[in-house]
Amino acid sequence: MREFADNKNQNQNENLIYGTRAVLEAIRSGKEIEKLFVQSNLNNPLIKELKTELKSNNIHFQLVPIEKLNRLTRNNHQGVVGFVAEISYYTIEDVVPQLFEKGKNPIIIILDRITDTRNMGAIARTAECMGASAIVIPSRGSAIINADTVKTSAGALHYIPICREDNLKVVIDYLKESGISIVACSEKTNETIYQADYSKPVAIILGSEENGISGEYMKRADAIVKIPMSGKIESLNVSVAAGMILSEVVRQRS
Repeated sequence: MREFADNKNQNQNENLIYGTRAVLEAIRSGKEIEKLFVQSNLNNPLIKELKTELKSNNIHFQLVPIEKLNRLTRNNHQGVVGFVAEISYYTIEDVVPQLFEKGKNPIIIILDRITDTRNMGAIARTAECMGASAIVIPSRGSAIINADTVKTSAGALHYIPICREDNLKVVIDYLKESGISIVACSEKTNETIYQADYSKPVAIILGSEENGISGEYMKRADAIVKIPMSGKIESLNVSVAAGMILSEVVRQRS
């Protein structure tokens, strides 16, 4: 267990940047920022400059106590710690029109609050293998896509577009307006994954094992389906669930 933990920390440290000036230069050089934490109650001129840069580049950050930053690094972070993105991100408005222009029949995966990096990587691997068109994740409340995530995905994260979006409700509404049906995978239904129609453009929402899918997203779904189970365990790992529903999509389309 010690060896695994050390390797994980090493992977995270490869993406970690700290110090106000270092983060500023990373942004200005065009690097994408995965996560950014700024110490609460700091308001010096350099911090003001950083916040202006963040606003102009539409980069989100979290205000956190110094203890949080000290847990991320023991170095002189000056109240700013971030992670550089392992991949390039897209927007759903850029991806969907291109899919239709190429004559594709889209399969979009929407991940609601999937916070485990390995689950994220496993889902990406399955999605790419099954021919999914893109994965949508929220800009907040989602797993960091770091070297460990990419490794778990077997490199799939370099092949399938990842759309990081501020508001999943807006994304879902946009997909519906684009003629893409929304299917939510949840145990709160009687309809199974085998009863839904995936032959036309579809977006599948998967939620976290702890909290499931947000009620706001469930309301917007055209169908809610579940994976039928007969064992004593009431839920599946979300990456396994993704594989099962995507397998049914492929079966119907083939």
